[in-house]
Amino acid sequence: MILKNYYKILDLDTSHVTIDEIKVAYRLAAKKYHPDVNLGDELAEEKIKDINEAYKVLSVPASKRKYDRTWNSHFGKNEKAFSGKGEKGSIINMFLGNVEEGKEGQVGTKRSVIRGENIETEINISVQEAFYGKEKNISLRTVEGKIKNIAVTIPKGIRNGEKIRLIGQGKQGENGGKNGDLLIKINIEDSKPFKLKGCDLYTDLLLTPWEAVLGARVNVKSIDEETKIYIPQGIQSGERIKIPGKGYQDSEGTRGDLIAEIKIAVPKQLSEQEKVIFEKLNKISNFNPRIEKFT
Repeated sequence: MILKNYYKILDLDTSHVTIDEIKVAYRLAAKKYHPDVNLGDELAEEKIKDINEAYKVLSVPASKRKYDRTWNSHFGKNEKAFSGKGEKGSIINMFLGNVEEGKEGQVGTKRSVIRGENIETEINISVQEAFYGKEKNISLRTVEGKIKNIAVTIPKGIRNGEKIRLIGQGKQGENGGKNGDLLIKINIEDSKPFKLKGCDLYTDLLLTPWEAVLGARVNVKSIDEETKIYIPQGIQSGERIKIPGKGYQDSEGTRGDLIAEIKIAVPKQLSEQEKVIFEKLNKISNFNPRIEKFT
């Protein structure tokens, strides 16, 4: 068995503390060593796991009493065991080892504990999957060549390039060391009808020639609803209309804009009446875009 000084891990100087004091110590330690605050710091990653483990045991009175009895049976009831004084070079090591117990319950020699390596991978998801959140299954090949299926929860509003950390899903540790983590980079792909840039969504808005010429009120589909906008007279292909607050919303509640790019669509087939109207327009109109462009 590996025995750790859970009180020292939570920065407590003694075992004579209440459950409420343990909870306060846990919150402070978890905030200090949270992986999101200490990115790339493997020592912090290891520390947060020990903090969670210590809190799980000490926050329950029954398991706390059992832990105290086990600890005192090995180290006695003196305060030094809990205060951490004089521990340098001793069998108590808060980060590496830990104390092993033999088959007869005797304290044995310390093994070298090796934490497993982290594994990094990436997955592609659509804009809609990122906006609403989704659970996806991914398959990874282990070092033994086996396929490991893992369920990944994509949080609602994740940003492009963010990483999801799955604790303990990396390479296996050695000699009782903890497993590494799995880091999954999220790539948000453009998908019809939306393209994502920051928190803004871009979409094409198709108009008929007469809507573009005369102006109109049309419906535009955002990612989560439909909204009506006004098209000014004479709008041109390639122009953009901004619809505020209808873009992508990230996990922090920031919402961008919806940018509708105008595309004027020409009918491929005309009724006889439509054809007559267009032919008449062709005869009476003086508009020539090839000339207007250069004047």
